[in-house]
Amino acid sequence: MKIAILDAATLGKDADLKIFEKFGSLRIFETTSKDELIENLKDCEIVIINKVKIDKEAMTLTPSLKLICITATGTDNVDLIAAKKLGIEVKNVAGYSTASVAQHTLALVLHFYSKVGYYGGFVKNKGWLNSKIFTHLNEPINEISGKEWGIVGFGKIGQEVAKIAKAFGANVSYYSTSGKNSNSDFPFLSLKELLTKSQIVTIHAPLNAQTRGLISKNELAYMPQDALLVNVGRGGIVDESALKDAILNEKIFVALDVLEKEPMSQDSALMELLENSRVLITPHVAWASVEARERLMGKVKENIENFLKDR
Repeated sequence: MKIAILDAATLGKDADLKIFEKFGSLRIFETTSKDELIENLKDCEIVIINKVKIDKEAMTLTPSLKLICITATGTDNVDLIAAKKLGIEVKNVAGYSTASVAQHTLALVLHFYSKVGYYGGFVKNKGWLNSKIFTHLNEPINEISGKEWGIVGFGKIGQEVAKIAKAFGANVSYYSTSGKNSNSDFPFLSLKELLTKSQIVTIHAPLNAQTRGLISKNELAYMPQDALLVNVGRGGIVDESALKDAILNEKIFVALDVLEKEPMSQDSALMELLENSRVLITPHVAWASVEARERLMGKVKENIENFLKDR
């Protein structure tokens, strides 16, 4: 059995990839470009990928391929229709990162509400050492308690964030982008109503036809002055040009873990705002706690075992 991991660099240096050696001969590639894809897939029966795209042409040119394991929940980087026609199984992993994404969401909110980065920097730069008073209050600290916290996308992650927000004393409401998720513990609002009333809005939806461009100029205009928008869903859900204007006009604060184009490019609408105090961008890491990635590798291993058992 020949197995290849095509983009190991996206899984972290601490990921235990040796667990897949039990299945056969394992080849590990840190990254795989489009031009390298066919060569790296050569003679493989099982391939493990994260964001590498495998289309119909690649599958046709690698007839030995029998199983594609995606180390993520989304499957949009694989041509599922072609895979089915060619008899190639495709396995993804769901639910492994719920706690990690929820925790990162809270961290992004606290960045703006508690200002730990600013105040820690003040001490490191010897501001407190040279102070004439016992405290320093140049940046306002706010409480989550009593704030209106709106959640866009109410699947497992959105619901986990709702629990955390409620524990901090926030008044939580939600908008289900699919219309399929409901929860009697929290009020369901229209998107306009949610955006209009919420001081904190966090996005936890997938990117699809219903959510692409969901938050644009008109939606951002609904938000209260100095509200915080957090996107840990997918970049294409928020119109980045409209977001840039809202930031430059000092309308809202923004925390993002995802962008429409990743990695961030020089032509990004947000490129010139990296030093803006109203903006915080992290490099798509919300999913990637040590524990989440351990669960992820275990689930991929399980997917391979189930595939081999059923053969």
